[in-house]
Amino acid sequence: MKWGEHMKIIGMEKSSFIDFPGKISTVYFTAGCNFRCGYCHNAPIVKGQGKDISEEEVFSFLEKRKKYIDAICISGGEPTLYDELYDFIKKVKEKGFYIKLDTNGTRPEMLKKLIDEKLIDYAAMDIKAPFYKYEFVTKTKVDIERIESSINIIRNSPIDYEFRTTVCKELLTKEDILEIAKHLKGSKRYYIQNFKDVETVLAGQNQFHSYDVETLEEIRKSIEGYFNVFGIRNH
Repeated sequence: MKWGEHMKIIGMEKSSFIDFPGKISTVYFTAGCNFRCGYCHNAPIVKGQGKDISEEEVFSFLEKRKKYIDAICISGGEPTLYDELYDFIKKVKEKGFYIKLDTNGTRPEMLKKLIDEKLIDYAAMDIKAPFYKYEFVTKTKVDIERIESSINIIRNSPIDYEFRTTVCKELLTKEDILEIAKHLKGSKRYYIQNFKDVETVLAGQNQFHSYDVETLEEIRKSIEGYFNVFGIRNH
């Protein structure tokens, strides 16, 4: 999909206690993505399959739930593909909610604008692979300078953030994971997310395998002290 197409929200999670640290949030999923990572567990969202949720429905729901929700998480797909994301976030922010944005970092200019104008409070950026392996994992052409720019924008910003990498044996070696961690050393938060095989995986089930706990613990020991917070999300 191209940047700037009409923004579509096609999924939501009414209440999440894990997406925004320390906050109760509602998660909205935008349709479409410019990456095609085989392990992606949101295949229907990436393919744009789902019922559109109108802006009116979003704000009607938020109005009813504002006593119970602290934050809104905007995920995908890739939300920053949409120029309309800026106006949408601005409207949500005016309602008094904290905002977290999930992104793959391919649109640094949108990220910078949202951060500079204090429209997002937390950014979560997926780091797919060591830079030389990005196109292998994402199955698409990638401008690595844009990825690197987004990393630097987030790291140098005043907002809270995390970097995270989904790992499976077929796409990333232990050495790859250590290289990513080395590149991100000094960041606030970094999480390794162990692959989980579910029905909605983009490449289909039984294509990829998660890492064993022992290997992940070896990685943990190797990068101890690299980050303020490091965690392994094991399913």
